[in-house]
Amino acid sequence: MSTTTTSDTVPADRPPIDPYPLSPYVAWAGNRNRDPILSVFKEIFPERGNVLELASGAGNHINYFAPHFSALSFQPSDYDADVFATIEQKRAEAGNGNVADPVRIDLTDPATWPDPKNRLYDAIFVVNLFQVAPVAIADGIAQVAARVLTKDGFLAIYGPFKVDGRYTTSSNESFDKEILAANVAEWGLKDVKDLEKAAAVHGIALKKILDLPANNFILVFGRA
Repeated sequence: MSTTTTSDTVPADRPPIDPYPLSPYVAWAGNRNRDPILSVFKEIFPERGNVLELASGAGNHINYFAPHFSALSFQPSDYDADVFATIEQKRAEAGNGNVADPVRIDLTDPATWPDPKNRLYDAIFVVNLFQVAPVAIADGIAQVAARVLTKDGFLAIYGPFKVDGRYTTSSNESFDKEILAANVAEWGLKDVKDLEKAAAVHGIALKKILDLPANNFILVFGRA
C-alpha cells in the first residue's frame, strides 16, 4: 500500500477543528475531499440500486454525489434529527430527486437500525467519522452492513487512519495530536486493524484500502 505525497502543512484557510455537522470546519473538509471521493465512487458504485450514507451530518456529501448517479437512490441518515432540515434544504437546492428523506440511525442503538425486510443496499458509505467517534462505532457500522447489504454490496469508510499502529505521514501524526489536544474521550485517529477486527465478528471483511489525497483512505469492506 502506498502513501500520498501531499503537503504536511495545515492549509491556511482551514477553520479550527469542530465536528459539529453544521460547523465551518465540516463544510471546509467536505468541500476539500468530496471530489476525490466522488472519483472513487464513480468507479465502484453500481449502475443502479440503493445507497445508504451513515452519519450524513449536514448532507454535504450525499447531496453532492447524488446528481452524478441518476439511477441510484440515496438514503441519508444521522443520529441527530436536528440536522434533517439542513439535509432537506441542500437536497432542494441541488434538485436531487434521488435523495430520500433522512432517517434516524443511531449506530449504538439497534432499535434504530434499518430493517432488511424494507430495503437492502448495494453500497453504504461513511465519511470522516472515526477521528471524532469511538472505535466501538465500528461494531454498529459492521452490524448495519451485515444486516442490510446485498450479497455483493460493499461498505466504504473514508478518513485518516493509522496502519498497523503507525502513522502513514507526519501530517496525520500532527492532525492526531491536534485532535487529542481537545481532550475529548475517544477522539483521535483509529487503526485500520481495529476496524477490521470489529467488522470480522459480523462477517464483514476488509477487501481493499484505497489511497486518497490529503493522506486519507477509503476502506472497502464486503461480506466475508
